[in-house]
Amino acid sequence: MNNTKTPRSTADVVSTHSVFGAPCWVSLTSRDLETTQAFYTAVFGWRWRPAKLGDRFRVALVQNVPVAGIAAVASMWQMAVAWTPYFAVPSADEAVARVQERGGTAAVGPLSLPPGRAALLADRDGATFGIWEGELISNWETWRRAAPTFIRLHTRDAFDAALFYGEVLDWATEGPGYCEVHYEGGEVVLRSGGDAVARIESGAVGSAPDPTIRPHWQVHFAVEDVAKCARDAELNGGSVLSKVSDEAVLRDPDGAQFTVTSRRER
Repeated sequence: MNNTKTPRSTADVVSTHSVFGAPCWVSLTSRDLETTQAFYTAVFGWRWRPAKLGDRFRVALVQNVPVAGIAAVASMWQMAVAWTPYFAVPSADEAVARVQERGGTAAVGPLSLPPGRAALLADRDGATFGIWEGELISNWETWRRAAPTFIRLHTRDAFDAALFYGEVLDWATEGPGYCEVHYEGGEVVLRSGGDAVARIESGAVGSAPDPTIRPHWQVHFAVEDVAKCARDAELNGGSVLSKVSDEAVLRDPDGAQFTVTSRRER
């Protein structure tokens, strides 16, 4: 998670012990690192830096701000190729226990990934998400406020999902650093520091054979030109699953699905 250089002072460090339940990172599990980097550079113009976790990991940069991670471990760890959001928790062990107590599952971890601990989980409807305990990227506040990304959960029952995640991640708890939950336009909206950082909407059909419409967290990237991103995705081995004027659902060459949304619509 923290794949940047060590901050120059401890005052610069933001940890999950001061930020509770907020999305704190997005990571892509892929098979081929070189192909994945080439695709997202073509679509988003991302640049890359090595990650502390090893040769199979990279951090994507936009104007030198870390915005996402790539882990080329899908084949080695027998994991699905997918984008996954991670949420900040003060205790990975406690979060995993809460998930299991409420009918969710633990797929991986908690694992020690210095300078913190992570786990890959699924809610009781099968939507996959991660949790992170420890230091965040050194300029996490910039990532939270300016990074071109947000997340949306497509699920059967938005209210029920909000209860599950609220109990696991301490949403709607009074105190500094905690997230607020609002109901806006038929969606559950999670706000951190006043910013909308996640949305939950109902409507997915779990029994449908197409995994793209089963309950899942969808990672959105805000872009200036949706049509151009869609064209570049197709030209570089990806595909367009759906497209309207201000949004397109894309798939990368490995099969990972993500959404590009017009920056003005975010």
